[in-house]
Amino acid sequence: MAKTNDSTDTAETDTAETDTAEPDTAVTDDSAAASDLSTAPAEDRAGDGQAVPGSFGGVRKAGPLGALAWTAREITGWVRWVWRQLTSMRVALILLFLLSLATIPGSLVPQTSVDALKAEQWKADHETLASVYDKLGLFHVYSSVWFSAIYILLFVSLIGCIVPRTWQFVGQLRGRPPAAPRNLTRMPAHATWHTDAKPEQVVAAAEKLLKRRRFRVERSKGSVGAEKGYLREAGNLLFHVSLIALLVAFASGQLWKSEGGKLVVEGDGFSNTLTQYDDFKSGSLFRPDDLDKFSFYLDRFSGSYERTGPQKGTPRDYAAHITYYEGADGPARKATIKVNEPLETGGSKVYLIGHGYAPMVTVKDGRGNIAFRGPMSALPLDSNVTETAVAKVGDYRDKDGEKTQIGFKGNFVPTLDLKTGMMASQFPALDNPALVLTAYHGSLGTDSGMPQNVYQLDVTKMKQFTEKDGSPFAKLLKVGDTMTLPDGGSLHFDAIKEWATFQVSQKPGNELALSGAVAALLGLAGSLFIQRRRVWVRATAGADGRTVVELAGLARSESARLPEELASLAAALQPDAPPATGTATAEAVEAVEADEAASDPVEPSEGARA
Repeated sequence: MAKTNDSTDTAETDTAETDTAEPDTAVTDDSAAASDLSTAPAEDRAGDGQAVPGSFGGVRKAGPLGALAWTAREITGWVRWVWRQLTSMRVALILLFLLSLATIPGSLVPQTSVDALKAEQWKADHETLASVYDKLGLFHVYSSVWFSAIYILLFVSLIGCIVPRTWQFVGQLRGRPPAAPRNLTRMPAHATWHTDAKPEQVVAAAEKLLKRRRFRVERSKGSVGAEKGYLREAGNLLFHVSLIALLVAFASGQLWKSEGGKLVVEGDGFSNTLTQYDDFKSGSLFRPDDLDKFSFYLDRFSGSYERTGPQKGTPRDYAAHITYYEGADGPARKATIKVNEPLETGGSKVYLIGHGYAPMVTVKDGRGNIAFRGPMSALPLDSNVTETAVAKVGDYRDKDGEKTQIGFKGNFVPTLDLKTGMMASQFPALDNPALVLTAYHGSLGTDSGMPQNVYQLDVTKMKQFTEKDGSPFAKLLKVGDTMTLPDGGSLHFDAIKEWATFQVSQKPGNELALSGAVAALLGLAGSLFIQRRRVWVRATAGADGRTVVELAGLARSESARLPEELASLAAALQPDAPPATGTATAEAVEAVEADEAASDPVEPSEGARA
């Protein structure tokens, strides 16, 4: 006869069905059957180990030695209690939540390590809040004391959770499935029928069947125990180990990272050294020797734009064609860097992040000597690449031979349309390029030793050149035109080259972070979808001379798959242990029990919890 019960209440509460002659034995058997289904540490109770705040010193004896012993026990007890709390999964989840909250200020408040100028501007705009934020470390969240404290406590908590659970899991792998409980009908899913087959034949057939189903089997006299689903606990442990790997990857990426930007004009190159960068920031443990050895030249830059429709002027393709060298004497290699398609060399990635035009000019002084030749510093102002252009000439002599300094500033316009009445580009491509400049003479302020912005011209100590009628001196130049200065000097518009800005990023730990994320997903999937369960089969001789076959299962958590799997095992076992003539099959009884359960729900006290 077969019977299936899907109730989820504990075995200890089943007082109505327990044999009054042996209640303690039944409860003990059920507890042993359910033991070690999880590696989660058991919660300590106040009466079992003082795992609550309070006195851990016990009775304090008289005298200094008694006080000293009591104090030592008290300190030890509190330390152990704090360690238990810190290494509990509950506290680990709280710390993980706090770490997520701690990253919010780092996203909302400008960070000094990311953009120092933006952070300083924010402080200037919010003077009252700036002093408070500065004391709280909100301008450098990820290196603040409070963020580091949460980070380290989470790291310690996860390790404290994982290590004992790992050893416990190893012990479970080395152990064997427990013997069958005395009362298998107390299990949440069970089946029973009579057969004419011998008990030894039934047990042997059950052992063979369970091994074929990839259960770990332990046979004992008259019964066989089997266990399956160890990957659930392995997935749980893998998930938490992966969290530690992610924390380590994040820490290493912040401590040893380096990131810098460089503007390179067509025909020029870059070598990966600190002096070559236009701007550079790094982690606290970074050393200049950590930079990868490579260099590259920008051979040419190509870009295409949408010329019609509502998206006119939108970039369609940016490509920087380079020649690069790995190491000090590596062979020349060709490569193309596009947006989101960086060059990877060593542990560094070279990203293309910007583009513009560089007017090439030649400046001659009043005596006809070349004082400057090269690209003007140009910075885009809008999406059509209208640029501010600046050139500073510190070594210059006028027509009388007097030493002075001159500066040029104005706009470069890739596509000029005078009909609009504005010196602004109408399209980002070089359809009608023009350079509009004015000139100043005096002191550039470069002799003071203070750093200056190459894209800005400080005219506080300079005078603008004027025409004979006293009007400001300014010229519109096409490629090949020359602007002659009133003091005899000149500026010749030689050509137009394109430039690109690159970001060189070196962040160790990216591979570890990716591996940790993938492993965390696999571990989480295993812990959610794999069920840890145990199955027992017992065959004993009945009073009528027939063999009584009992089949029962117990899972760590509630699941409809356990009764289904048990029914499948019962059906697969019945060819070797067919129901005796005149008895119902397991499937038939199971259907009857299901109908009865639908019309008369089982009381909560019946059955046993998985």
